[in-house]
Parts: sequence; structure tokens; C-alpha cells
Amino acid sequence: MPPLALANRVTQVTPSMTLAISAKAKVMKADGLPVCSFSAGEPDFDTPDHIKAAAKAALDQGKTRYGPAAGEPALRQAIANKLQTDNDLCYGPENIIVTNGGKHSLYGLIMALIEPGDEVIIPAPYWVSYPEMVTLAGGIPVIVPTTADQGYRITPEQLRQAITPKTKLFVLNSPSNPTGMVYAPEEIKALADVVVKADIWVVSDEIYEKILYDGATHLSIGAVSPAAFEHTIISNGFAKAYSMTGWRVGYLAGPAELIKAVSTLQSHSTSNVCTFAQYGAIAALEGPQDCVATMGQAFAERRQAIIQRCRSIPGLSCGAPQGAFYLYVDIQPVGLSSLDFCTQLLDEHYVATIPGSAFGSEGTIRISYATDMETILAGMDRLEAFVKDRLG
Repeated sequence: MPPLALANRVTQVTPSMTLAISAKAKVMKADGLPVCSFSAGEPDFDTPDHIKAAAKAALDQGKTRYGPAAGEPALRQAIANKLQTDNDLCYGPENIIVTNGGKHSLYGLIMALIEPGDEVIIPAPYWVSYPEMVTLAGGIPVIVPTTADQGYRITPEQLRQAITPKTKLFVLNSPSNPTGMVYAPEEIKALADVVVKADIWVVSDEIYEKILYDGATHLSIGAVSPAAFEHTIISNGFAKAYSMTGWRVGYLAGPAELIKAVSTLQSHSTSNVCTFAQYGAIAALEGPQDCVATMGQAFAERRQAIIQRCRSIPGLSCGAPQGAFYLYVDIQPVGLSSLDFCTQLLDEHYVATIPGSAFGSEGTIRISYATDMETILAGMDRLEAFVKDRLG
């Protein structure tokens, strides 16, 4: 066997810590251990019946063959309609590519847009894959720290100061993974003003747009003005709002030239997204939306319970997430690194959480409440016991 010399690009990135911890928790559970998993960003609900029925019907109709690399025309049109109706974004099907999940839409974008040396501004805490994708493309992740005091939101002044002649892209995620924060409309407008004046691109990751609480509203940055629209790229998908994580259907919306470039890349990597799954996605967009509201109500109830429980534990503190299904917890008084905290909590009390270091924010952990109330209450009891043990 010849020496195995891996490409240097592989050594520059790290595996997803969220997936690694989730996998470890699943193995422990399979071994019979009573694991309470707060690690994965995955709704515990089954995919709604009308979506599954549409995919089954597509199978029965023989929708099992190769399709266009950019996606089924009917789904691209449905996505364009959705973006116009829900987000006030004027895209046509030529501005849409269907991808293998929302993550793949972002990967395709980065590979098509970012060249070696290009800078990409990423507010921290950030979703774990943003900087890794930029690094794989030879770009430079420019991490801008935010704090709990500022609601984990990047300010227009922070964004302005981070921009250099090498800046090509700003990554915006609202509602946020991992913090659950949501930018208010006036904050989105202020950030859009900076983007337009600097003449840079912004990609808005809107995968959690339909999961909101306490009257929070989602404004897509591209809807702020015609000028903002011309600087905006949209990433979204079906995993969170419709509990379709395993279906792997996402999409990217942007200028036709960009979408064509991403489609070319996709044609040489994955080709089309699973054909019959795309018909399920059409049903998700065009069918009844009460399933979204039902799941949202369950998330709201769990959110309230987990906030109250967390705030009752001495040594821990948290804000109230306005969207998504994550609680971002400050653990600094406990005196452990976030990785040590999560590792010991899982090994000793069988509770899986994600260290803030994975999101570029030490001294914190992320707790996903996309699980049933029984698991939430049991897991928080164990978390309290763990913290009390450490604080004496």
C-alpha cells in the first residue's frame, strides 16, 4: 500500500462536535444507559402525514429517476412562491437551487463564491460549520465576538469595523443556532445599511424562521430594500419547521449567475436531491401549515419549562431564546471549561449537551429542547445534581 497522504484541506478542519456528541449519546443509549440527550438540533416529532403521503405517492408514480441537478421545476417554483409570499423576496425558479439539506446549500455557496484570501465575517456564537466551510474554500473566517449583554447580536458598528477590502461575505443567522436570539426588524435594517454601503454579500441562514416566541418577528434582510435584495443570498430548508431532518432537502436563493454556478458544482458532486423527497417538500410548502403551529406550540411549552428550571439552578444563568429550540447557558461559575463540563456531565450523569467552545464561545453550553418534556425535566434534574456536586 502506498503512503496515505491526505489533502492538506482535510487537516485544517475539525469534525462537527454536535454530531460527535450526539453520536456518542446514541451509542450509550443503545448500550442501555438512560441518556437524556439535549445535543442534536433535531425535532423529535415525526414528519407530518401529508408530507409523507406526497413522497409515497411520488414513489408509486415512478418518481425515482435522476432529475435536474438544480431541483425539480415544481419545487423550485414552490420555493419561489414561498419566498415571495412569506418573505417579500422576488425570486423566480431560476434563482433557486434545491440542495441536500440546508447545510449543503451553504457549502455550495461558499465553494462557488469564496476564493483563497477572501474574508467572511461570522458573528460568534456561530453554527459550527460556518468557519469550517470557509476554511475549506481557502477563505479567512473573521470571527466577531458578541456577548450575552448585547443579546448575542452583532452591532452595525461591529460589522462596520470588521469589514476590510478583502471582505466578501457576511453570515447572518436569525433565529440563531446556538443562542436562539432573533434580530429585531430595526436591527436587520441597520445591518442591511452597512452591507449595502460596504458593497459586500450577505447570506441569511433562515432555517429556523418559523420557530418564534413571545411575538418575535422574522424579517429577511433581502426584504429591507431593493439595494439590500441585490446584496442578499438566502439559505433555508425543510428540516426544522417541518421535522424533515433525514429527508435532506434544502435550498439556496440568489442571483441567477450564482445559482447556475452552484448547480454546476452540485452536478459534479451529488447531482440531484432525492427525487421523491422533493415531492414531499412541495407538499410541505403547499399543504396545510397547522403542523408548523402545533410543533411550535410544543416548543414554546418546553422552552418555558426549561428556562424556569435552568434559572433555578445556582451557578447557571440563561437568557430567553426568541426563536429556534436552543437554550444558551452561562456555566462560568462552575469553573470548568465547556468541553470538560459537557464531557463529565455525559459520562457521569448521562446528559448530552454541546460545549460553547464548538460555537466560538467558551464558558457556555447549548441545550436543545427539541425533545419531550419528560426528558427535559429528568435531564435538568441531573444537570442540577452535577452543578451542585461541582460547586459543593
